[in-house]
Amino acid sequence: MASLRRGDLIDLPAAGAAAMEDVRAEAALIRDRHWGRAISYSRKVFIPLTTMCRNTCGYCAFVKHPGDPGANYMTPDEVLDVAQRGERLGCKEALFSLGERPERLYPEARDALARLGYSTTVDYLVDACRLVLERTSLIPHVNAGTLTEDEVRRLRDVSGSMGMMLETVSRRLMKPGMAHHACPDKAPLLRLRTIEAAGRLKVPFTTGILIGIGETWEERIDSLMAIDDIHRRHGNVQEVIVQNFRAKAGTAMAEWIEPSREDMLRTLAVARIILHPSISLQAPPNLEDAFEAYVAYGINDWGGVSPLTADHINPERAWPTLDELARRTAATGYRLVERLTVYPAHLGGGAANVEAAIARLARADGLAREQFVG
Repeated sequence: MASLRRGDLIDLPAAGAAAMEDVRAEAALIRDRHWGRAISYSRKVFIPLTTMCRNTCGYCAFVKHPGDPGANYMTPDEVLDVAQRGERLGCKEALFSLGERPERLYPEARDALARLGYSTTVDYLVDACRLVLERTSLIPHVNAGTLTEDEVRRLRDVSGSMGMMLETVSRRLMKPGMAHHACPDKAPLLRLRTIEAAGRLKVPFTTGILIGIGETWEERIDSLMAIDDIHRRHGNVQEVIVQNFRAKAGTAMAEWIEPSREDMLRTLAVARIILHPSISLQAPPNLEDAFEAYVAYGINDWGGVSPLTADHINPERAWPTLDELARRTAATGYRLVERLTVYPAHLGGGAANVEAAIARLARADGLAREQFVG
């Protein structure tokens, strides 16, 4: 299987059940060799710093436009309240997720920022991360979309890790009627440049693909290969998410056909084979009812799971409880372990204040000091 070429992977959907089983078995073997018999997760709170965004993705229910209920920026007090409540529940990661540069499109966003004392969303994000880092034990993880190298550098000083979904390298999806039409920040080149900038600065980075939004199987393969190429140059991609599109009422893609379970499983196995073994492969457990099937296809991580906040990107899909996650993971023959927002292999390269905060939460092997026991 190590000799599989791009053409072999592209032909896989038509290759038959036996070929797919070989790929699945190889993916599971790669995972076991590098990651062992543990499936990790991060206990987090979700902090949606602003719900406004200058992009209008056809599948997104998170974004609110000025005038819509819930179109706002969180205040510093609100940010701190969520972080402190999560801290009391044993959370260790503060996931900042937000719309991209709404102040460039909406005067209402510029006015809201001005009332908070800022001119850009990134300026406010830096201080919000610093607030959480200084006032709680949580480690910020920043998911702010496309960033310049200078912005990555500033955020590196107040966060343990950063992330941004590549989603796809397909420029077709920016055409009228497609998922990324009228989304300037979804240009694949801009997103790849952000991952590259994080690589040059040695920032532990999460990225991934969103499947079922109109991309071809070939484009999906090329997206995974583009991520792997950056990692092989810089070594900073700590995890890749394979996320399945879920249709949402009220969006332009509400009637779009969701990817099948078989399509998701096939993509996971191929991702594990394409990506360097050191890259963690993650799939969200709240977007598939029978999520434990993912384990047999090469994943080693469930991503962030919160005992406090909803998945604001997919609010209709509740997180499994940690008891359920542990039980269903154990049923596959693997054990559930809690990690931090920074994977053990990436510890030690951040800002001194961030590394000191992480050290207080990490045990000797780099996983979370306090482990949930289900």
